[in-house]
Amino acid sequence: MKAVRCAVYTRKSSEEGLEQGFNSLHAQREACAAYVLSQASEGWVLLPEVYDDGGLSGGTLERPALQRLLGDVADGKVDIIVVYKVDRLTRSLLDFAKLVEALDKAGTSFVSITQSFNTTTSMGRLTLNMLLSFAQFEREVTAERIRDKVAASKAKGMWMGGIPPLGYRPDGRTLAIVEEHAALVREIHARYLALGNVRSVAESLAAERIRVPKRKTGTGRAFGGTAFSRVQIYAILRNPIYVGDIPHRGSVFPGLHAPILERAAWNKVQQQLAGNVRGERTRRGNAHGFLTGRIVDSEGQPLLATHARKGERRYRYYVSKTLLEGTARSGTAGMRLPAEEAEQVVQQELATLLDDPLALAEQAGCTVPPDALAPLLARGQELAASVRTGSSAAITALLGQVTIHDNRIEIALSVPAMAETLGLTAPDGASPTLTITREMRLTRTGRAVRLVHGSGAAATAQGADLTLIRLIAKSREWWARITAGNLDPSTLAAQEGVSVSYVVRVLRIAFLAPAVVDAVLDGRLRAGVDSTALLDIRAIQPDWQKQERACMLRG
Repeated sequence: MKAVRCAVYTRKSSEEGLEQGFNSLHAQREACAAYVLSQASEGWVLLPEVYDDGGLSGGTLERPALQRLLGDVADGKVDIIVVYKVDRLTRSLLDFAKLVEALDKAGTSFVSITQSFNTTTSMGRLTLNMLLSFAQFEREVTAERIRDKVAASKAKGMWMGGIPPLGYRPDGRTLAIVEEHAALVREIHARYLALGNVRSVAESLAAERIRVPKRKTGTGRAFGGTAFSRVQIYAILRNPIYVGDIPHRGSVFPGLHAPILERAAWNKVQQQLAGNVRGERTRRGNAHGFLTGRIVDSEGQPLLATHARKGERRYRYYVSKTLLEGTARSGTAGMRLPAEEAEQVVQQELATLLDDPLALAEQAGCTVPPDALAPLLARGQELAASVRTGSSAAITALLGQVTIHDNRIEIALSVPAMAETLGLTAPDGASPTLTITREMRLTRTGRAVRLVHGSGAAATAQGADLTLIRLIAKSREWWARITAGNLDPSTLAAQEGVSVSYVVRVLRIAFLAPAVVDAVLDGRLRAGVDSTALLDIRAIQPDWQKQERACMLRG
């Protein structure tokens, strides 16, 4: 009889109890070994190699013993992997699919001794998928509980981990001042008040060879020692932690730590920062969106920042380089994308990713030790809040290149920058970028382009159209006057000082379907359906169902 080589794999999430002479890993291995022995009549033989992962989460496959086991599987040394429970192997459906593919390729199956599953049968795979769904649900619920705990702790002013800002070091659930670094923070604020802008502060620090102090993360990884970037200086100037507060999801709570700066001086810096932002938007904000130099079309051609003026208002765009230079090939119109809309889409997607930093870290292949989970979630929430409030420093620190296709948008994130920002370690040999793809299509009006979800909704939140609401009210008022006073459109046009054609087009809006009117009030219209579109003489059909299909979002 051919021997069936069996390898036992064990795992425990926490390190608690591992120092004991007989711990959970030993118990799992003994139970699995006994099961293998019970199958001796089938030729099962227990391999002597030990594959134990103690203190490691099942949410990632980056575990030393598991990787060693998978290496032996690939080398043809293992026929069956035996585990105590399926979630000892993984808690992630995505990772489970990867494991099954790798095991199938090597002709290896695995068995759970307490659940009697075997991946060699289709029923076994179905049952395992169902079981892992519950395991993943349990993991997500645990993450939600941790997020709730982080939020409650921050509301009490506690520091919940992560890399502390320059000038502080961790001190239990609060922060202690590092006076040498705190003096540098005060100097940066003073220079900004004196020089008036972040660029001048960065240049003055570089000229005096003042560099970012070298520090270490909780895992011992060193960072710092480089010149101050404008992003870093801006983050230091904006951080409310320096006046004794703890930020969380757009809110600020009184912290337990001592402040480095006087609140009056910090408020003065915030006022100057706000004034500079307003001035830049008024004079040259059109050329300085955070996507400048980072956004390209599907052919890799850069989209350049430009603007147009209509009255006192400026409209920013990202336009194909070939279109601006007049070198576009015959038959190609180039791309003209509203800048604010494109930036809001990227901002929304990046904030959504940061809402679940654990999933983001897994996609990037970063290892998350169990003791780093709570700080990771806290840091992710802080970054998400910063991104949602429009912090260009938080966005540009993570963002690589944004590619606009006809039916999707690709957002490339820098894995090393993301790992450093989240307080993690980037995996060796991994891709330096993580690309996130979102399905969106482009709708064109002439050369203008808008981003629209597959459902027909605008890619950015639009809210209720106040102009259209006022137009609906006007149409109903005019219809009431016509029916009450036996007026005709010509007489009404004369009374209102408008053309008869305009009166007729407005009156048609009084016959919008009730469901369409509700959608106007709720902001649920399709992208491009506005007052201008509905004033078109062909826009409003008598059939209400056709109106709803043309104007409202699906579902």
